[in-house]
Amino acid sequence: MNQHFVDLHIHIGRTEKGEPVKISGSRDLTFYNIAKEASERKGIEVIGIIDCQSPAVQEEIMRYLDKGEMVEQEGGGIRYNRTTVMLGSEIEVRDPGLGPAHLLAYLPTLEAMREFTEWMRPHMKNVTLSSQRLYVPARILQEEVVARGGLMIPAHIFTPYKSLYGSGTDRLAAMLDPEQVAAVELGLSADTEMASWLSELDRYTFVTNSDAHSLGKIGREYNRMALGAPTFQELKLALFREAGRGVTANYGLNPRLGKYHRTYCDSCDSVLDEAETTTRRCLYCGSEKVVRGVMDRIRAIADRENPHIPEHHPPYHFQVPLEFIPGLGKKTMEKLLAAFGTEMNILHRASESDIREVAGDDIASSIRSARDGTLTFEAGGGGRYGKVSKS
Repeated sequence: MNQHFVDLHIHIGRTEKGEPVKISGSRDLTFYNIAKEASERKGIEVIGIIDCQSPAVQEEIMRYLDKGEMVEQEGGGIRYNRTTVMLGSEIEVRDPGLGPAHLLAYLPTLEAMREFTEWMRPHMKNVTLSSQRLYVPARILQEEVVARGGLMIPAHIFTPYKSLYGSGTDRLAAMLDPEQVAAVELGLSADTEMASWLSELDRYTFVTNSDAHSLGKIGREYNRMALGAPTFQELKLALFREAGRGVTANYGLNPRLGKYHRTYCDSCDSVLDEAETTTRRCLYCGSEKVVRGVMDRIRAIADRENPHIPEHHPPYHFQVPLEFIPGLGKKTMEKLLAAFGTEMNILHRASESDIREVAGDDIASSIRSARDGTLTFEAGGGGRYGKVSKS
C-alpha cells in the first residue's frame, strides 16, 4: 500500500479557447495546466477537477486522450505524467424549505461524466459553467451519481455561503441519504476537531481540499491516502475505509487562516473577538449586517457539549502553505523548487538544514515552525483570510 497526496477540489477557470467555466477562476486554470501543475510543481499524485461536466472541457480531455498525452486508467481516472485526475462536478442544489448548498460529484470515466452531463442538461440553465443550480432534489442527484458508480461529497460543509450546514440545513439527513455519502469536505475554515461537535459526522471520512481558483492555490489543503494504486476505485475504497485503504492524514490551514472562520461585521469591518459569543448583532457597532463564521455556526448546531474525535479519523495537521510563509517571494520559491523538485518535497521531505542552504535562516526557521505548528495567527472572517507571523 502506497501513500499518495490527494487534492480533490480544483476549478477550471477557462477552456484553452478562452471559454469561461468558473467565472471567478484564473484564466490559466485549464484542464491541462492543472494536471501539469499538480504533477510537475506541486507533487500531488491524485487531484479532483470539479468542472468536468462542461462539454467544452470534455472535448479538451478527449483531445489529450487521442494524442496519447493522457490515458484513461483501468480502475478509473485519467493519468497525466505522475498525477491521476478524478473527473468531478460541483453542483448547487436547493430543496424546498432549505437553503442553497454545493455538492461534489465524482465519476469514474469520461463516458460516465458525459452521460451525467446529458442527464443534468434539461435540469440546469447552463451546464457549461461551474457550480450551477440543478433544479432537482438533492437526493435525486445523489441517486443518479451513485447509480453511475460515482461518489457524492458535500462541499466545504460549514462555509456561510452555499454549503450543507452553513446555509442549507442543520442536519445532513434533511438533504441527503446518509448511507450514500462518501465523505465530507471540511473547508478552509474548519478542522477535524471543529467538525467533531456534530455526532452525525462521526461515521464519515473527512477530506481537506484546496478549492483552488488559481494554479498557485492547488494543494493549499490536501490529504494523504493509503491506496493500492492512484485510481478511482482505490479512492472509493479509501473514502469508505475498506480493504486497508483510507485517509491517513489531513493537511489543512489552521482554521483561523480561513476567510470565514469567525463572524464578521460588514458595517464596521470587524472580526468578532474570539473570546466573545456571537449574536445576531455586531458587538462593536450593533449592526445586523454580520456574516456568521464557521466556528460560530458549528457551536449553534452542535449536539455535543465537547467535541469527540472517533479513532478512524486520522491526524489533522495544520499545514501552512508556502505562499503564507513570511518573506518567501517568487525568486526564493523558484530556488527551492529547483533544489527539491516539488512543493510537497519542500513541505514534507527536505531537511531544515538543506532548506537553510537554499533559502536562508529565516525561511528555514519559518518552514520548521509551520511543520511544528508553532506559527501564530490572526483570525480571518467575512471573506478575508487570516494572517500568519512567526512566533
